Amino acid sequence: MASPLGRTSGGSEGPTAESRRVLGLEREAISLVDRMPELLMEAARIASTVAQGIHGRRRAGPGETFWQFRQYQSGENANLVDWRRSASSDHLYVREREWEAAHTLYLWPDISPSMDFKSHLSNVTKRDRALVLALASAELLVRGGERVALLAQTLPTANRNAVTRIAETIIVNAKSDLTQKSLPPNAGLNRFSGLILFSDFLAPVHAIRERLEGYAGNGVGGHLVQIIDPAEETLPYHGRTEFTTPSGNQRWVADRVEALRPKYQERFAAHRAELAEMAKRFGWSLLTHHTDRPASEPLLSLLMRLNGSATGYRWMSSSSDAVSTQTKERAR
Repeated sequence: MASPLGRTSGGSEGPTAESRRVLGLEREAISLVDRMPELLMEAARIASTVAQGIHGRRRAGPGETFWQFRQYQSGENANLVDWRRSASSDHLYVREREWEAAHTLYLWPDISPSMDFKSHLSNVTKRDRALVLALASAELLVRGGERVALLAQTLPTANRNAVTRIAETIIVNAKSDLTQKSLPPNAGLNRFSGLILFSDFLAPVHAIRERLEGYAGNGVGGHLVQIIDPAEETLPYHGRTEFTTPSGNQRWVADRVEALRPKYQERFAAHRAELAEMAKRFGWSLLTHHTDRPASEPLLSLLMRLNGSATGYRWMSSSSDAVSTQTKERAR
């Protein structure tokens, strides 16, 4: 399951270990660059698949583009009546325009070492899935007329090249301290902007809460997409098993790992329950996605939550179970 620790001849970590760490980061960055075109193509394909039958957030509101005619309601200002349309009917009609207020949404895909994990139960790493979901979300949001940005790294834009710019920024900063941490960076966001985070959220809940409550306190709407390898939730291993930290500098060996499974699953469920409670307290939402499932499922769920509010892109408090059921039905 994991490789032994690299050591110097003296039995302790030294310059050789640091060199290996730097070279490892370099290989990781090069690998990310090599995979990015493929990830961009996959993101575009998933975005196109999910976009079928979804009409964005088009609705009546302030704007310049004609939306629809509707019947005049008693008590409304007579200046709203479209007399030319009404002249051809026995009813009075009001001309409505399409709402054109764009929202700003910040995306953050976690590409820290803890996300570089893939078990025998999945075909993709958590990191690649986080990148694909973030890029596909950006593509769909830009298509809907929204402004998107990479949290603390790019400025909001509605340009159709926004997804490419985000991908390029991720590549440039692949080895920076900003991307090597499993918590989202601090950034000053405007009130009523949105924040979508793609991570495994396996860091201590108190650390996640401390980082995110600043955003929530400033009126930022948020959505957490927890990306989990199925093996991390079920612990499907048997016999003697070695576990290592993402950095590789610590290891632990379990003689009979199956004996730990019930307690492990209990603690994992408790961790997720704490995340859900935190998100609920913030007025945010939490969606769990397993990497052995199609990437279109969480993306569709996300769009349903974004599009479901009558007042625009606002975070819904609808049941995750209901959304998950609808998502699976659409995915089929």
